Amino acid sequence: MTTEHTEGMEHPEWGPILQGLQQRRAAAEAMGGEDKVQRHRAGGKLDARQRLERLFDAGTFVELGAFVGGMAGEDGAAIPADALVAGFGKVDGRPVLAGAEDFTVLGGSIGDGAADKRYRLTQLAAQERVPLVFMLEGAGHRLTNSHAGRRPNDLQGLADLSGQVPMVCLVMGAAAGHGALTAPMSDFVVMTEAASMFAAGPPLVKAATGEAVSKEQLGGPQVHVAASGVAHNLAADDEAAIGLARRYLSYFPSNAWERPARKTEGDVGERSLDGILDLVSPNSRKPYRMRKVLQLLADEGSLLEIQPKFGASVVVALARLGGRSVGIVANDPSVMAGTIDADGADKATHFMDVAGAFHLPMIFLADNPGVMSGTRAEQSGALRHAARMFVAQRRLQVPKLHVTLRKAFGFGSSIMAMNPFDGQTLSLAFPAVTLGSSPAASGADSAKLDEATRARIEAEQAGGSYQLADRMVYDDVIDPRELRNALLRGLELGEGRFAEACGPRRVAGITP
Repeated sequence: MTTEHTEGMEHPEWGPILQGLQQRRAAAEAMGGEDKVQRHRAGGKLDARQRLERLFDAGTFVELGAFVGGMAGEDGAAIPADALVAGFGKVDGRPVLAGAEDFTVLGGSIGDGAADKRYRLTQLAAQERVPLVFMLEGAGHRLTNSHAGRRPNDLQGLADLSGQVPMVCLVMGAAAGHGALTAPMSDFVVMTEAASMFAAGPPLVKAATGEAVSKEQLGGPQVHVAASGVAHNLAADDEAAIGLARRYLSYFPSNAWERPARKTEGDVGERSLDGILDLVSPNSRKPYRMRKVLQLLADEGSLLEIQPKFGASVVVALARLGGRSVGIVANDPSVMAGTIDADGADKATHFMDVAGAFHLPMIFLADNPGVMSGTRAEQSGALRHAARMFVAQRRLQVPKLHVTLRKAFGFGSSIMAMNPFDGQTLSLAFPAVTLGSSPAASGADSAKLDEATRARIEAEQAGGSYQLADRMVYDDVIDPRELRNALLRGLELGEGRFAEACGPRRVAGITP
């Protein structure tokens, strides 16, 4: 928060004071020293200050708390910025707050001063209503902390921020203990290929349980991006992770009191999706990749899939339609025929909570045979997760646009917002859809139906879209090539809902 000056040296009284200020600032900016900084960079990583420089628009970073840790401790050594570089700047011209753990200083561990600085960031984010980004690479709480007295902490601050401002967490190295808890408290978590996170690191695990495990096996991307779902997306390196954070923020308003910005240039108009007939067969037994449909549907280059490696039978994505930011929840028939399992439902629930909190209209594209069944599904709590997904979509206050592409059975249709009186702005179907409590083939066998009854049910399911349109369950049955245009018109219809929509709501799963 300074500009270089030399004229102070011409004033005998001010000269030594200003020189002392510059020396202290330089000591903070030196981080762990040239040797440690260079060793850190040699691994292909950016250091903490470089990470913040890349996050913010050029020349906009303003540091806060640079002198925390600057007073000599018991061993006579200062701790530059107390191992946390923090401040604010602009991302695409909008103010954003951020903190980056500095691994070159005591392994990026969290001292008492850094803990106060982290909480200060959450305070400012709430007070000024701006997004917050944390970059993690640290060892958790410092063992030498005093832990004295009553004081708030950053996890309380993050919980209070839920649903008020967008929160992004980038894990860019090993993140342990208290620091790692920032990730599941955030809206969007990115790990680099060199990252790992865990409640306790391999040495503590070895001491506590006797298990010998590497940090990658314990909490690397293959664990948290693909298996646990704690992290949402994987990035190749620091630069890619920071670019992903900037892109993610571009879909959202700065806070829950504002609306997402709308783009007016580029691919924002109506157009026919001529290629969709080549992708989607009317035969519901033929799989296709939903991601290809979404790329065709969305404004060119605007699709950003969230958690592509977790719960893959459900696709959730941010995109723009007609320049508007939207959230998309879709079934992917190329994975388990689009069946909704516990992981997919869990992913969709969090996504809807976050997107809904910041007033993004929600698009539902249904093509599934229902909720996953079987022993493993029941043991995983598939029904519980599916029920939570239903509650999340039911509680959405944003415009909801539903489209049944080919099939939607049982509870699988309900949690994809097909039910009438679920607050849909528009409910549509393709002409060749099959609907019912369960697929006719398996359901008829289970119910031991005779051939005549089986044939009647199959015929009813095959004509599902027109039968439900006849009863006003669907607002319209559309040519698949008109999908984009129909959704654009539905979004226009839903514009008025935003008049009462803006205001903060907690993100379920983050706060009680």
